[in-house]
Amino acid sequence: MKSVGLLVLMITGVCWLFAAAAPAKDREETFAAWLEDLRAEALAADISPKTIDAALATVEAPLPRVIEKDKKQPEKTQSLQDYVSARVNEERIAEGRKMLSRYPTWLGRVERKYGVQRRFLVALWGIETTYGKYSGRHPVIQALATLAYEGRRGPYFRRELLDALRILDEGHIPLEEMKGSWAGAMGQCQFMPSSFRNYAVDGDGDGHIDIWNSVPDVLASAANYLKRARWKDDQTWGRPVRLPKNQDLSNLAGLATRLPLSRWQKLGVRRSNGGALPRRDLEASLILPDGADGTAYLVYDNFRSLRRWNKSNAFAVTVGTLADRIATPR
Repeated sequence: MKSVGLLVLMITGVCWLFAAAAPAKDREETFAAWLEDLRAEALAADISPKTIDAALATVEAPLPRVIEKDKKQPEKTQSLQDYVSARVNEERIAEGRKMLSRYPTWLGRVERKYGVQRRFLVALWGIETTYGKYSGRHPVIQALATLAYEGRRGPYFRRELLDALRILDEGHIPLEEMKGSWAGAMGQCQFMPSSFRNYAVDGDGDGHIDIWNSVPDVLASAANYLKRARWKDDQTWGRPVRLPKNQDLSNLAGLATRLPLSRWQKLGVRRSNGGALPRRDLEASLILPDGADGTAYLVYDNFRSLRRWNKSNAFAVTVGTLADRIATPR
């Protein structure tokens, strides 16, 4: 009887091992089939077989770390003030001022050509990659394949993956050097592949678009993006403000509401230092990112342009705040 019982236990154990292995095997086969479907789509998009084969040969199983990052983006898990404080620090401000001093010629050329104030270009550069120091080490093709297969926005990342293959096919950068963030954002300005194809430009005139290594290309590409996002060079982004204590304006908060600055002035809104709002014919929106008890902001059209870059109030406020700080004399 003991031998029969032992045999039953052995059979049960073997069956359990096969059952556990089956989902993993099915998962690998499903991913392999997905890659083959992607390959067919890339071929139909006139991407060369050589580029496709080389790029997809580097793609392994989906990366759990990338999926984890996708679910815990800081814009969604931090308060605005925590988000801003973590990024607009004295070191980044000082380094931004150095960049203004180091590249006056290129910044001047870009500013004149695209109509974007240099402090915002430097601020974007600083927020995205700490002025090119940290542009990401993830293989872009692998990261995008992971997000296209398992991410929250599969169709979006699949389109980005196809654009990344087109960038390789056009010879802008070798496959082994196509590195970026966990989300597939590339270079010192952290362009997604579609943004690269739509907005990246050859700023230094050497015949190549290199947002990984060429500072002029990085600055010009960022400026071209903002220009196409309807940037206005005679305006700033917005400002923190002080709300009246005897009147609740939360019903007017949100980007859907635009009122002239003169109207906000009459409603009791003031600069953060208590001074009057600018006497300009501008419309502004009131935003309360951290609720009625948090910092209030009046924001202009350029704030919306920054949100075209990254659809996050926290990001746009952070870039604007850094731009203001680096442009302020010591």
